[in-house]
Amino acid sequence: MLVDLTVKEFLNKVAGSDPVPGGGSIAALNGAVASALAAMVANLTIGKKNYEEHEELMNHIASLALREKDVFIADIDRDSEAYDAVFACFKMPKATDEEKAARSVAIQEATKYAALVPMQVARNAYELMSVIADVARLGNRNAVTDACVAMMSARTAVLGALLNVRINLGSIKDKTFADELQREADVLERLACDREKEVLDVVNQELRV
Repeated sequence: MLVDLTVKEFLNKVAGSDPVPGGGSIAALNGAVASALAAMVANLTIGKKNYEEHEELMNHIASLALREKDVFIADIDRDSEAYDAVFACFKMPKATDEEKAARSVAIQEATKYAALVPMQVARNAYELMSVIADVARLGNRNAVTDACVAMMSARTAVLGALLNVRINLGSIKDKTFADELQREADVLERLACDREKEVLDVVNQELRV
């Protein structure tokens, strides 16, 4: 399991000559980082003077962000496994027409799954951005920059995952399936960039001296 490696071991594996873990797993890792930072800011707000009115919300955010962190952690391996599944299908026998047909079907199904895994990462990361916006707006002001890093990490998770969706769509013969994911990817990309800019603009103005 990739997630059981140390940070150094994981990064060395990324830097190696194997195609996995690649950008898809790193996108999921960014989602996990964003979730962890969101939980941290919420926890740094809970119990602090002047933030009592947001105590209930921060408790909710901390719990939600920790659950999302675990989902993204699982996605680190899930994305690599999806890539491996596609690669395995290309190794299937193709000596006969029947074998060729079975291989083609398997490749298509595996490629669809390889597109759906990062699409779910992108969806989850975009939803997390709303939670991060709340901690950036209402959380401990001493940790507002941590909330911003969480927001940037979440945006990277969205955009990185969507690139992995798109690279698979070109190999999918089901045009309806591919078109639907392409449209959703385009919308998510725009919304994620807008959400990040909205929060960073406010915080940068707040921090300006």
